[in-house]
Amino acid sequence: MKNITVIGVGKLGLCFALTLEKQGYNVMGVDVIEEYIKKINNKTLSSPEPQVQKHLINSKNFVATTEIETGLEHSDILFLFVATPSLDNGRYDHSQIDKVVNQLTNYNSNKKEKHLIIGCTTMPGYCEGIQNILQPYRFSVSYNPEFIAQGSIMSDLESPDILLIGEGSVSAGDAIVEVYSSIIENKPTIHRMSTKEAEITKIALNCFLTTKIAYANMVGDIAKSAGCNPEIILNAVGSDSRVGNKNLKYGYGFGGPCFPRDNRAFDLFSNDVGIDAVISKASDNANKLHLDFQVNELKKKYKKTEQIVFSDVAYKLGTNIIEESQKLALAVELAELGYQIVIKDTEEIISQIEDLYGNKFNYQKKYLDDKTVRRRH
Repeated sequence: MKNITVIGVGKLGLCFALTLEKQGYNVMGVDVIEEYIKKINNKTLSSPEPQVQKHLINSKNFVATTEIETGLEHSDILFLFVATPSLDNGRYDHSQIDKVVNQLTNYNSNKKEKHLIIGCTTMPGYCEGIQNILQPYRFSVSYNPEFIAQGSIMSDLESPDILLIGEGSVSAGDAIVEVYSSIIENKPTIHRMSTKEAEITKIALNCFLTTKIAYANMVGDIAKSAGCNPEIILNAVGSDSRVGNKNLKYGYGFGGPCFPRDNRAFDLFSNDVGIDAVISKASDNANKLHLDFQVNELKKKYKKTEQIVFSDVAYKLGTNIIEESQKLALAVELAELGYQIVIKDTEEIISQIEDLYGNKFNYQKKYLDDKTVRRRH
């Protein structure tokens, strides 16, 4: 049985660790919160992500620790999943990775090369800098981001469209391919390249999806303004194999914890190398214009004395994440214009919204047997 260490067992890291364990690996997770680690080891951790609790309870070869040195002794293959939130300037905050790297430099007794595989989103060129720091300590540094969606992480890990490998060395790339070959259930295309090329690829791919969503909504707004059906038009456009129907639906704008920030980071990196990423900027602007269009449509439909009910305002159905939710942004815009807005959602989401907006809305708890459905991309 092969050993693998996963540093950072938050939502994505935990799903990755459990996927590995399910396929026969002996996995050690490393994280910094003692109480969280205890819940993992006691198998009492509660997670809204599908399949996590079931696989955690059934796991036999997965343990977690707060000691990074224990994790380093466990395996020569180290996958890293820590948060890289956006800074105020739009770039990714690498400070959590930097802390791990500093710890690795204190562990300098490596008798053979270890592979550090970074799965967090990073600014292009960052991994090259980390490789320069860790090379004297016999670490190779690779970049291997996941293309997953909240609410389907484990199934996405097992059935990816592509496997993107920014390899720090040929042996590191071979090791990554070997690991994924044992856990994936489909046959994704495999792309091996330098770490910087992979970092660019990651955010470029997400930025293309934001552009496609923004384009679909623009066409839909045009169609509605002309008295036509957006779905009929977009279905025809997407039927051309050069376009495709995925992410070409009419609905709310793109949001969530990845797409908007990747669009901004891509624009910033493009400026770093002397290119004006006009399409990424246009996608952001189109997203805002689509929100304005939706506000005006609802202003035509409702009087200020009427209640407008918004149900399921997370950025995506099946999640509890409201970050940059365009549905919530629409509700906020209307409330600020004096409309009577009711937020109907789960207790957890209502609590998040109350923390941010207080009594700007009226609230109505949504129960599990409520069949309210919303449109989505």
